[in-house]
Amino acid sequence: MEIVIRKAIKADAESSVPLIMEAIGDISMQMTGETEESAITQEFIHLFTQTSNRHSYLNTYVAEMEGQIAGVLVFYTAEQAVTLDANLEQYLSAKKGEQVTIDKETLPGEWYIDTVVVDPAYRGHGIGTRLLNFAEKVVKNNGGGKLSLNVETEKEAAIRLYNRLGFENVCPWTIIGEPFYHMVKTVGP
Repeated sequence: MEIVIRKAIKADAESSVPLIMEAIGDISMQMTGETEESAITQEFIHLFTQTSNRHSYLNTYVAEMEGQIAGVLVFYTAEQAVTLDANLEQYLSAKKGEQVTIDKETLPGEWYIDTVVVDPAYRGHGIGTRLLNFAEKVVKNNGGGKLSLNVETEKEAAIRLYNRLGFENVCPWTIIGEPFYHMVKTVGP
């Protein structure tokens, strides 16, 4: 079966957002300022269709299989993250009426894989690997550099996949008070 990876468009929100939310779990509450699942979903759809935050369609790629969105990759540089997160902090602070700070997830100079997720119905077809390889190709085509991601410490299968693809655990990381590993792969030009 053919897998096509393409840049996301606004119309992909309804299919992409539930997958992103599944992947990031409780982080979605921090990203939206909401606590109820339906409100989180609606706010996330809104953020996806905007242009100035980390989960915008502009930073998202989708993998299609059989005409359906089977996987999602959210991907940007550390330098973009500074601006994207400042914009989101400003938006959420105004919404909540109090200062909101977004946890940093990347180190300067890195290309950051914020989210990579495959719909459960399409797992086992190599889509996750294809999305990760796509991100690596983008880095390579832009002169190379460090490709990074964070993974929850208990997600052993994901950690094995990332190790197999050349990512190394470089340091512990904390996001919303939870333990993660910060994994990095150096990509040549």
